[in-house]
Amino acid sequence: MNDLSKSLEVSSSGLRAQAARLRHLSENISNADTPGYRRKMISFEAAMSDRSGVAEVSPGRVRLDRTELTRIHDPSHPLADETGHFDSSNVDLLIELADAREAQRSYEANLKMFEQSRKMSSGLMDLLRR
Repeated sequence: MNDLSKSLEVSSSGLRAQAARLRHLSENISNADTPGYRRKMISFEAAMSDRSGVAEVSPGRVRLDRTELTRIHDPSHPLADETGHFDSSNVDLLIELADAREAQRSYEANLKMFEQSRKMSSGLMDLLRR
């Protein structure tokens, strides 16, 4: 396997990892108003490819954020206890949007690397045909 193929494999693993991160971030954002919802967090792990022996990044286990759930006083809410409180989610939209922007930028960087490697490989094939 040549270096251009390895760079394609590395960048595609980054694309998959950031896509998984964006999927969990979008779940968090969509459930920000769901009572009792805990924010999902994903970490990344370095892994060796079985096929090529190239170091790749892969999404790790999904963990739930264990910070306190926000207590809201709303006696008319169906989930309110006898004191009129219920547990809201622990999703902070500002943090989620910042994380989504970071993941998007990382995804775009991996995509640019993938496109550059593909162009270089195509250029090399054109040179070899001459």
